[in-house]
Amino acid sequence: MDKKTKNIRDKILKGIEIAFKKLLESKIKEDGELIFSIDGKIKKIKAKNFIKS
Repeated sequence: MDKKTKNIRDKILKGIEIAFKKLLESKIKEDGELIFSIDGKIKKIKAKNFIKS
């Protein structure tokens, strides 16, 4: 991977990380849930419990 591609990749990953943190903070404030697909099954996890795990 060349330097330019790595730089773009790092910026995208950093943006995803920031967006997920904002989503998690928002869901915690409203006592919401995060929804994931684990092994093809839908799982709902309370945002406040997500930090503990």
